[in-house]
Amino acid sequence: MSALTVDDRARYRANPTVLQALKSPRMLTREVLAGLVVGLALIPEAIAFSVIAGVDPKVGLFSSFIMAVSIAFLGGRPAMVTAATGAVALVIAPVAPTYGMDYFIATVILAGIFQVILGVLGVAKLMRFIPRSVMVGFVNALAIFVFSSQFPQLIDKPWMVYPLVALGIVVMIVMPRITRVVPAPLVSVIIVTAVVLTFAIAVPTVGDQGELPKSLPELFIPNVPLTWETFTIIAPFALGVSLVGLMESLLTAKLVDEITDTHSNKTRESWAQGVANMLSGIFGGMGGCAVIGQTMIGVKASGARTRISTFCAGIFLFLLVVVFGDFVSTIPMAALVAVMIMVAIGAFDWHSVKPSTLKRMPKSETFVMVATVLLVLVTHNLAVGVVGGVLVASVLFVRRVAHFVSVSRTVSEDGDSVTYVVNGELFFASSNDLTTLFSYSSDPERVVIDLTGSHIWDASTVAALDAIETKYAALGKSVEIIGMNDSSQRMRGRLTGGFE
Repeated sequence: MSALTVDDRARYRANPTVLQALKSPRMLTREVLAGLVVGLALIPEAIAFSVIAGVDPKVGLFSSFIMAVSIAFLGGRPAMVTAATGAVALVIAPVAPTYGMDYFIATVILAGIFQVILGVLGVAKLMRFIPRSVMVGFVNALAIFVFSSQFPQLIDKPWMVYPLVALGIVVMIVMPRITRVVPAPLVSVIIVTAVVLTFAIAVPTVGDQGELPKSLPELFIPNVPLTWETFTIIAPFALGVSLVGLMESLLTAKLVDEITDTHSNKTRESWAQGVANMLSGIFGGMGGCAVIGQTMIGVKASGARTRISTFCAGIFLFLLVVVFGDFVSTIPMAALVAVMIMVAIGAFDWHSVKPSTLKRMPKSETFVMVATVLLVLVTHNLAVGVVGGVLVASVLFVRRVAHFVSVSRTVSEDGDSVTYVVNGELFFASSNDLTTLFSYSSDPERVVIDLTGSHIWDASTVAALDAIETKYAALGKSVEIIGMNDSSQRMRGRLTGGFE
């Protein structure tokens, strides 16, 4: 890891800082209460993801606690929450039922090691290649995911669930107009819970999702043979977890950057995610990555901005399930469903689907956004959607740029020479047709190709120029290439003649 320059430190400096939050009672209250809301929201999700991964609910709960607390100190994106996630659960799900819990934990630890290596190698720099249309598609697909994931708590449930969810939504809409000192989601959870307890309404509660742990997490050293065979079993799952986890975490960090108008150190976030996963595994957790739903609850709904909220989310999660587990068990799922629905509505980029936006936006950009959303929804995998969206965007970009190359032909007054002026970027997509744009047989003996308005980007273009020269040479004509910039000259000088 390279040392940060003075400019880097200024760019990545948190705003506001933890010290500023500690000195401001108002800001500190906001951060702590945001952490409490996020901690509450993590409970049902962690339990649900544990079920998906085929492990005991306490595995997901302990993982969320350990990762949230560790990333609060290590992470490169203040206020972002890391915990057990559905994306990681889906990737690692086959391990525990097939090979047992020891192999499961070993997979989590190895995934963390892979993430540390990828972080040190600078994988975060690849984020610059993700277009905005893919980012919008990622956000919209995630919002749809968050919304649709609430359906199991709404279908075939007692009818009182629906008015309770509606009550929670109304509270979150009205509360910010009254005061923003206390996060609206927390007020909503308290009011809905109070109504259920006061009137003894029989609806599903957090306790119905699974048994909450009663003790601290313990060290879990996996009892697996340290052999190549073990590595070949767990490595594919570990690599999948590491890639999916990093992609979701870095995209979430980028989203929080935009919301807060600040910068995050994504290289630091990458290896920090790895360390958090290793710690999670060592204490018997299932691993995870950044959770965009809970992060949006903290950052967008509750106004969190510092590491304090992330740390408090982990601490409150632990206290709520271990110390106050009996009370937390009574919280109706309707209260948390209402919070998640509002998060989904707030996270969706409604501007991207407005008729005026769609009319103004290039069709290729809209197509990439829709393709990303559809890929995520069909595969139920955010990583597949993002990679697919980037590929679609790349193909459309290459196709669009390939048509920007133009060739104009001018014959000298005496008819002894001809000049071809090439304008545009020359690479594999545009240079493949370059050889067809010359009039070989009808041209005079002296041919000049002017590349002043173009640039050679790859070997395909050098090969195309070599082919043009070869065709003219076969007809006894000479070719002079002029106007190349220094970079193009160096590439052609290094590669020309190497394709025969």
